Parts: sequence; C-alpha cells; structure tokens
Amino acid sequence: MTISKTATNSNKVSAHIKRLEAPIAAATQYIRQIILSTDKEIGEQIKWNSPCFYYMGPMKPFDPKEYKRDIVVVNLHKGSILLVFPTGAKVNDTSGLLEGNFTDGRRLVRFKDMDDVKAKQESLKTIITEWLKLVETN
Repeated sequence: MTISKTATNSNKVSAHIKRLEAPIAAATQYIRQIILSTDKEIGEQIKWNSPCFYYMGPMKPFDPKEYKRDIVVVNLHKGSILLVFPTGAKVNDTSGLLEGNFTDGRRLVRFKDMDDVKAKQESLKTIITEWLKLVETN
C-alpha cells in the first residue's frame, strides 16, 4: 500500500512548528527539511501530538503496532529537541548518534540547539537512509 503526501499534513506540521518558541522552532524546521530532503518517499504528519515522518511507499503487510512505516517523531524535552525512532534499534548506526537501549526497539537522538543540529545533520541523514534500506517493500 502506498500512502500519498498531502498538503493538509504539511500544513498541520507547519502550524505545529510555528507555535514553538523561536529558537526551537527554527531548529525543528531545519530538522524537518533534513528529514524530508533525505528521500522523496518520506511524508509528514502530526501523530502523537508531534511532527512525525513516515515511509510513503509500498510495503509488505504488517501489524500496525509494529510501527514499520514510522521513521521518526519529533518531541520537545526539557528545552531540547528529541527525535524518537520507534524502530531505531534495527539501524546499524556507526556514528553513535542513536541513543538508548529500549527493549521496544526505540532509539533517540537529542539536539540542544541549531548548531548541534547542523553538526549532526549528515549522521542524521545517514541513519534515515539506512532505515529506508531496511523497509520491506512489495
């Protein structure tokens, strides 16, 4: 099943980011552009009350509770930006950017500010590219 990218979803993400405080909003917008520019098959939406990025292409059937389509969710945590990769444990991250050892397979990336985002952007793109290589397509 292929999912379409809609302007409505993008508008909702834009509206969500505009409500954030200026420095966090700018860094979140920058992260958004990094993620979306990584691959044309990445879409965005508001899910779990946060910007969420997902794979839009065709996939083999799976249990929705496995979150195989969800790439990353953007959360704010104590003044920093926290990226949650629901299935990040399956990615072979040689950069060390992915943190945590959660039994449910989540992995995290923390950003303090815009400079931190810019310093880690290539590693973030690499992680997303590696995640996409693991997608079980039809």
